[in-house]
Amino acid sequence: MNLVSKSPEPRPGILDIAAYVPGKEHAPGVANVHKLSSNETPLGPSPRAIDAFQQAVFTLERYPDGQAHALKDAIAAVHGLNPANILCGNGSDELLGLLCHTYLAPGDEGIVTEHGFLVYKIQIMAAGGTPVTVKERDQRIDVDAILAAVTERTKIVFIANPANPTGTYIPLDEVRRLHAGLPAGVLLVLDAAYAEYVRRNDYEAGLELVSGNRNVVMTRTFSKIYGLAGLRIGWMYTPRHVVEAVDRVRGPFNLNAPAIAAGAAAIRDQAFVAAAVDHNLTWLARVSEALTAVGLRVTPSVTNFVLVHFPDEADKSAEEADAFLTSRGFILRAVGAYGFPNALRMTIGSQEANEGVIAALKEFMGRK
Repeated sequence: MNLVSKSPEPRPGILDIAAYVPGKEHAPGVANVHKLSSNETPLGPSPRAIDAFQQAVFTLERYPDGQAHALKDAIAAVHGLNPANILCGNGSDELLGLLCHTYLAPGDEGIVTEHGFLVYKIQIMAAGGTPVTVKERDQRIDVDAILAAVTERTKIVFIANPANPTGTYIPLDEVRRLHAGLPAGVLLVLDAAYAEYVRRNDYEAGLELVSGNRNVVMTRTFSKIYGLAGLRIGWMYTPRHVVEAVDRVRGPFNLNAPAIAAGAAAIRDQAFVAAAVDHNLTWLARVSEALTAVGLRVTPSVTNFVLVHFPDEADKSAEEADAFLTSRGFILRAVGAYGFPNALRMTIGSQEANEGVIAALKEFMGRK
């Protein structure tokens, strides 16, 4: 046996996964950079969260609470939930992966939508499952297409509601219809990362559906409106039997102590959240109207970002616009991997950033 030339090999299927590529962060040669590629809040974290984080550093020699009780209790108090039905993770990304590793076996299928969050497909494949991608309709989740794709091998269905990168949503009655059409043994995962931004009477993040059923999970994050992306905090609300199953594969200390403390303080500061919502509502409308006025198509959004579509002209393409904006210090998100090769996603940022992008795109579109 030639031991020198042999090296460890990943199990079959791992190298077929396209690694996730986050939004870029840098604009070389530009002093003042506005990063609008990752849907981060321009308001930053709550002062209460900062204070809680700072206090936590004095006990870093201790292991964190493995069950994150302080964080669960804060989430439960704000949303009126039973802490026993909450599980916290190192970002909602970890929870999505844990669900796949808990409920998928080789040969099982997981359904995702055409423009859905790329992590769903990655985690399905990492668990040895097969991702099944269904078409969307007008950049919205198509319930009928999902139900038509269900087979006896389907074990999990992922939908982001609201969706990323489109910013669209489906109303509660459509989510209920989806759930009603799924077999009882299929887990429906409702990724509600942007739920706090939505102000629509027909929207519900998933709390109600979880409470009344045994095969629904809702995931949420502290990375968006709470401004704690750097701490990686996510949570899910789900029937107790799902919590007990996932807890068996979850790392024992998957959240660090400063994250637990900051998250608990952040979610209790709902006045700060309200200010973030108000800022977003104001600028979401202004940005959408302004970019439409310069000749760009904007997908109507209920989130803290907009999907901007560019003309089918070589000198007005998304790629050209991206380079033009980057040279002026405005970093948006290219979304070709999501099925939009001629679009950019723009996070709603500060007044300075928003006005700067509007002015830059007005200049870009007016070029000869």
